[in-house]
Amino acid sequence: MTTRLRPTSPDDAPALATLIVSQREHLVPWEPARPESWFTAEGQREVLEQADADRAAGRSHAFVITDGSCALIGRLNLASVVRGAGQFCSLGYWVAREQTGRGVATTAVKQALRIAFEDLGLHRVQAETLPHNQASRRVLEHHGFQRYGLAPQYLKIAGAWQDHELWQRLAPNDAPR
Repeated sequence: MTTRLRPTSPDDAPALATLIVSQREHLVPWEPARPESWFTAEGQREVLEQADADRAAGRSHAFVITDGSCALIGRLNLASVVRGAGQFCSLGYWVAREQTGRGVATTAVKQALRIAFEDLGLHRVQAETLPHNQASRRVLEHHGFQRYGLAPQYLKIAGAWQDHELWQRLAPNDAPR
């Protein structure tokens, strides 16, 4: 299978809604609570139109993760882009249950880091993960992310405020020596 990232498009709404509905139970422990409209093609179209506006403004870069046949198998965001003295963004992603453990997230994150550092010229990519999310921890460690802290009650995930580990990866040429 060939894992690829491509920018989202509002035209992805029906396929993304179908994927999200099929992954609803799988994503519950890792995602915020969502309104029912989130799980519809119309709801996803709104999300994707906002993603287009955010990309145009340089605030965020949303991608779908596809397999070799161009089927959607996940999502990835380079969100909350900070310019000026910061030059960083926050990485978030999820992969369909059927694709976990197959290197999909590892490959997608590798492509996202290239985009963040080479195309966007960022200095740092940060990621926040639940302490019990061992799969994400392995992906981040594989790509040289370093854990630098713990944020108590950082995000409301699965209906509860949960602690998150804070991870970062510096651009290869900017890493301290």
